Amino acid sequence: MNLDRVIAVRNSKTIYRDGDLCIKVFDSDYSKADILNEALNQARVEETGLNIPKVIEVATINGKWAIVSEYIKGKTLARIMEEDPDNKDKYLDLFVDLQIKVQSMTCPLLSKLKDKMSRKIGEAELDATTRYDLRTRLEGMPKHNKLCHGDFNPSNIIITDNGVPYIIDWSHATQGNASADAARTYLLFCLNGDTETAKKYLDLFCKKSNTAKQYVQKWMPIVAASQSVKGNAHEREFLLSWVNVVDYE
Repeated sequence: MNLDRVIAVRNSKTIYRDGDLCIKVFDSDYSKADILNEALNQARVEETGLNIPKVIEVATINGKWAIVSEYIKGKTLARIMEEDPDNKDKYLDLFVDLQIKVQSMTCPLLSKLKDKMSRKIGEAELDATTRYDLRTRLEGMPKHNKLCHGDFNPSNIIITDNGVPYIIDWSHATQGNASADAARTYLLFCLNGDTETAKKYLDLFCKKSNTAKQYVQKWMPIVAASQSVKGNAHEREFLLSWVNVVDYE
């Protein structure tokens, strides 16, 4: 495989293009279990029929694990929004439609969202009382089995030259409650400092999915706590500031 063309650099991984292949090479200290789980998630989501890159193989390259997938030629929705700000609302509309389409699917062999969140809350930098409260709230939320992306944001959507949207990066995919996934997307917009788009997104998601906004908001402290175990110090501080927001408005 040719690793001359770098197309993206992320935390602990580098992504290359070799013709029709996309090669994600992980750092040598990256968890083998997490890499194999990511490939398995992607393979399972493929079976839903959604437009996602197909996994070609999992390999080792120069002693490092790599996931080889189809290369999808196009621009990310994030870049398109940036280049065409006058039509941002139109792109946000497409974005929400795509998320709702994802959530209309089921993928029974994926990990359960609630189990993953409970484990992450246990790892968060919170006192025992707060962790207990969050887990109690989590357990009290309705159990669903909808496909949840886990990191649904405009940079994980590629629009091809023919206008066909593809959804990438399924490493955090689970089955669970769609409103928890929406809460995660809302917080991602906020983390990027785009509170205006975050608000528009939440309004649009709730309208299109016929979901009460208060219901999504009840998930936010739980989601924020579970997400706080990764990322840099600034992100952790921001997310943990949401943990005590019981009745966010």
